[in-house]
Amino acid sequence: MNIVVCIKQVPDTTKVKINPETNTLIREGVESIINPFDHYAIEEAVRLKEAHGGTVKVMTMGPPQAETALREAVSLGADEAYLVSDRAFAGSDTWSTAYTLAAAIRNLGDTDLILCGKQAIDGDTAQVGPSLADQLDIPFVAFVRKVRTITDTELVVERVFEEGYEVVQSPLPALITVVKEINEPRLPSLKGKMKAKKCEIVMVSRSELEVEDPYLGLDGSPTRVVKIFSPDLKRAGEKLEGEPQDIAEKLVRNLRDQKLI
Repeated sequence: MNIVVCIKQVPDTTKVKINPETNTLIREGVESIINPFDHYAIEEAVRLKEAHGGTVKVMTMGPPQAETALREAVSLGADEAYLVSDRAFAGSDTWSTAYTLAAAIRNLGDTDLILCGKQAIDGDTAQVGPSLADQLDIPFVAFVRKVRTITDTELVVERVFEEGYEVVQSPLPALITVVKEINEPRLPSLKGKMKAKKCEIVMVSRSELEVEDPYLGLDGSPTRVVKIFSPDLKRAGEKLEGEPQDIAEKLVRNLRDQKLI
């Protein structure tokens, strides 16, 4: 079984910096971590490999420093690592990111299952997973909390939602996004760390992909952030004093004057 896990390296949430000209995150030189939800995707992929055989390939799109995230994924059980990196990809929104990742995944050959975390903590859009499935024209299941069964041709999963969960059957190849309830991620072993240190990170540049330049990077993104600011907190209030009965009567009058009751 050929499994691909798409991960994202995100800035440490306490050290986020914004480029004032492009309104995009500054990633170079900023301490970063693997997106927390992606840890569950890595773990589930490794468990499926251990149970059914095959390989786990981990992929990310980002600057050269994202190599550290890939090596960490290898230390957790991934077999191969791919870094999709090129100046042409800088500033990509979720659509352009999915477009580029889809081209890189096609280059890998036959893929049975793609896993992603449910969303990234920096953008919180939860759009790349479904958009990637759409680009690859394969089935997609969101918010998977359990993989019940998987064969060479189909899988059955539990998809969680607010009122409970539903059981979904899907043909393969397919893409799923996972939630933290799906497993408990392991810690890297010494053997895993040694493997990660020696692992060759495969670099994937613009020239190696069948993509069109108008769809790449900031210029090729159909959405973009036009302004970032902290909202002003203006809270006008009135303190009511006196006996409880008087306060209650005045509160009711105020609410009626404002037509709130």
